[in-house]
Amino acid sequence: MNDAVLFDVQDGVATMTLNEGARLNPLTQPLLQGLLGGLHRVREDPNIRALLLTANGRGFCVGADLQEFGRRAADPASGTLSDYVGQLLREQASPIMLEMRTLPVPVVCAINGVAAGGGVGSALSGDMVLAARSAYFYLPFMPSLGLVPDMGSSWLVPHSVSPARALGLALTGEKLDAQRAAEWGLIWACTDDEILQEAARALALRLARLPSHAILEARALASAAGRNSLEQQLILECERQQALIDGDSFAEGVRAFAERRPPVFAGRRNA
Repeated sequence: MNDAVLFDVQDGVATMTLNEGARLNPLTQPLLQGLLGGLHRVREDPNIRALLLTANGRGFCVGADLQEFGRRAADPASGTLSDYVGQLLREQASPIMLEMRTLPVPVVCAINGVAAGGGVGSALSGDMVLAARSAYFYLPFMPSLGLVPDMGSSWLVPHSVSPARALGLALTGEKLDAQRAAEWGLIWACTDDEILQEAARALALRLARLPSHAILEARALASAAGRNSLEQQLILECERQQALIDGDSFAEGVRAFAERRPPVFAGRRNA
């Protein structure tokens, strides 16, 4: 970890905070390294039951560090910019996105301001995404730079909204405000700016009380629904429900119902 990404754990919830707010948290090397290191800590610590990802400053993440791109483009000794970007995406950006989507705990993202470029992928990488009312999502790749969306945004956006809307955002660079993002189904909810962090932490604490293994099953089912027929999904539901219903979590749920109390589920099974 480093100062570019702050890491804190309270009540079973790890909070990772992008901390280069003066520059609206571009995807610098220290920030990418801090993200990947923090995610590894979450995976390895069985006492962590949920992750909250947010940012300091006026923006969540403006995407690529274009200052560094410009410096490298002007310095022939640093190699080609395309090689640098390819290495950055393969060795840091892609592993971060895959790690976010496969963590053994639920992930809440609290978007406090603009999410642009690769920052859109980071913003949408959580299981549940809350955004401040002043926040917006912006894909400037094509109209401003002649590039295609990266850091998972070419997959995450069309899987959250329609492919037509995703392509429209990519081609026009139109800014999508948080309220409309919620209406389109891109994010879970839009909140007033002043309560974003409180609402996001409350949600993370709520998810931390759920049985972690069942959360992973729900995540897998939701992902499979996009490629399965109804018949295939029904078969998968049956298989996974049978596996879960013999487990400790269901037994605790039944006991809690009979005793008229909230269930208390066990923590993560493995580190």
